[in-house]
Amino acid sequence: MKSTLLAAALAVSATTAFASAEKYTLDSSHSQVVFSYNHLGFSTTTGMFSGFEGEIMFDQEDPAASSVTVSMPVVEMFTGWKPREDHFMTEDFFGVTEGDLISFTSTSIEVTGENTANITGDLTMNGVTKPVVLDAKLNQVGDHPMANKPWAGFDATTTLVRSDFDLGQFAPFVSDEVEVRISVEAQKAE
Repeated sequence: MKSTLLAAALAVSATTAFASAEKYTLDSSHSQVVFSYNHLGFSTTTGMFSGFEGEIMFDQEDPAASSVTVSMPVVEMFTGWKPREDHFMTEDFFGVTEGDLISFTSTSIEVTGENTANITGDLTMNGVTKPVVLDAKLNQVGDHPMANKPWAGFDATTTLVRSDFDLGQFAPFVSDEVEVRISVEAQKAE
């Protein structure tokens, strides 16, 4: 009997110790990835991905124990000019077929300040996986005033090198470096 109670107590303690990370699912209507690059030295061209899915296992007490997994369909890219979007889908760039995804899975989180962290993870794009570091900021955690549910918001930035992902066509005229800005909202899963 004592060993059963001890085992039960240990199981509850272990569950409590690991239960501090809570699952949040991305609100795809208020989450986006915006990218920009230099075009021939004349302009900075911008595009966006939206309609993506993902989850954040968020531990407010120990943010380094958190994790994030996100995927987005390449065909959901929006640049504001249909011929450019069509060109990005060709073999010159992504060579996209329906169902192709860009995905990010965190591998570690280094807390850098009260509301900031470097999130390192594996970015898979165009069939190539490379490590990427996101400079992230927690904007807010609290009850959403309209949904009446716990909500969290984050922003992050990084710079990608297109040629690292076999997307370097027309470099250096079209810059090989692409600035990426991410903003996401996520609701606590029920």
